[in-house]
Amino acid sequence: MSQNPAEKPKSEKPKRKIRRSVSSLIAVTFLVTGILALILAVYASSQILAFIGLGVTFWGALFLFITPVRYVESSLLTSTAASMYSTIDRIISDFKYAGKGYYVPPYPQEAYLPEHLKGLKDTIVFIAAQKNDTMPSIEETAQGKFLLTNPKGILIVPPGLGLLNQIKKKIPATKIKLNELCEVLPRIILEDFNIAKDLTMHTEADRVKLTIHGSLYKNLYNPKNKLKSIYILGCPLTSAIACTLAITTGKAVTIQKTIIYPGGSKIDTEYQIMQG
Repeated sequence: MSQNPAEKPKSEKPKRKIRRSVSSLIAVTFLVTGILALILAVYASSQILAFIGLGVTFWGALFLFITPVRYVESSLLTSTAASMYSTIDRIISDFKYAGKGYYVPPYPQEAYLPEHLKGLKDTIVFIAAQKNDTMPSIEETAQGKFLLTNPKGILIVPPGLGLLNQIKKKIPATKIKLNELCEVLPRIILEDFNIAKDLTMHTEADRVKLTIHGSLYKNLYNPKNKLKSIYILGCPLTSAIACTLAITTGKAVTIQKTIIYPGGSKIDTEYQIMQG
């Protein structure tokens, strides 16, 4: 018998309330017990009771301030991101674009720029109309336009911009070398964001090779979704890494190829750092 999707939130809310009430009950029990032990310690002049009271009170306070961790299902992440890629697919299809996506490094936020060049401080991706098209000029990029004419293409916000902003809080991408980034970034993504089971990066000349196991965004690569832009821009995770590479090197970065293994269990992505 099928279950009405609209009823799911109603069944989930009581569970969250139960978890919170149990946590609060434990906290109150520990606090009351600890305070009583401290009061008895004062009257009985007992150091043992005092230590017990302090310990129990500490754990009560800990339970009181710790809130249950909420997890987001990977299917929700995929469905939310898929709509953005579908929109980009339509744009590419309507304009008949067949070029690469260039992750353009922004100017440092602390650098002074004239008002007409303020757009250069934004992290952007340029999708070229043709395969052999070059990067747009600084003047073209700075205007902040969506459609560019020389060369033809579009400027869009990277799909991984939100994740990039979180990564920037953890590491100063402009003050780290590329080989150091390849060591530090996987650890941050795995330990702090928990959006993949395993992730490795290594450099080969002007290329960076990325291997991801168990990505939460793996379903975006599912052929059933028929997303073309996912191979140009990468998923939000590979997109955020492309942005970080561009910021670190100060050069444009493209996704050269992506290999998806059965079931999306493993994703290999190769970035190229543009020279000149």
